[in-house]
Amino acid sequence: MITELILYSGFAGITVICGGLLANLFNHHVKDSPVKYEVIHSLMSFGAGIILSALALVLIPKGMEELELFPIIISFSAGAIIFLLIDQYLDKKGGQTATLLAMMMDFVPESIALGAVFAVDPNTATLLAVFIGLQNLPEAFNSYRDLTLSGFTIKKTLLILLGLSFFGIIAALIGHFYFSESPKLTAHLMTFASGGILYLLIRDIIPESKLENKFLPSLGACLGFLIGIIGEKLI
Repeated sequence: MITELILYSGFAGITVICGGLLANLFNHHVKDSPVKYEVIHSLMSFGAGIILSALALVLIPKGMEELELFPIIISFSAGAIIFLLIDQYLDKKGGQTATLLAMMMDFVPESIALGAVFAVDPNTATLLAVFIGLQNLPEAFNSYRDLTLSGFTIKKTLLILLGLSFFGIIAALIGHFYFSESPKLTAHLMTFASGGILYLLIRDIIPESKLENKFLPSLGACLGFLIGIIGEKLI
């Protein structure tokens, strides 16, 4: 059973480095043009749509299943405030890491949930692994762009994304051994992550994805959210 969990969480995480490698290929081997610029912004919006779907369809609903109103308010508000402070700190340093932070904020809690669910319902865990993997690909693509714009070298950026790929396995094992018997703790983690993700989406990611007089970025966000709906319906 543990071997299967490692394989599922490994699949969900490997798409992080795949997204980074695709971004590297696209950035350095596709000539600059208006079409390239539009594709980049459409992928940013697509990733934002998927992140929003994770928040609206997975993290918040799972949190509300287990928690009463006051604990939800505390966890959600704490997530928003803490990531406001982190964002202000990074803003002073001139970094662009909002997409990476948002990816971690849904990847890690969902991987923990994957490990916790796997002990009870392996079929649901399998679909959740596929859903997480699909989310990570466009998010990692956008994170690569953010990190390189922040001054990270290509090698360092890819190493960061490679490390995150394997972090999903660690998070899933933690979820399996420590969170499967603590649904309220898992719910707090998901609600906390939701507050941070929503702050990052509205403050940094959605404004960055806007492209004047173009409709594809908005359509990309809708498509990303639709994929989330499909994944949640299958789960």
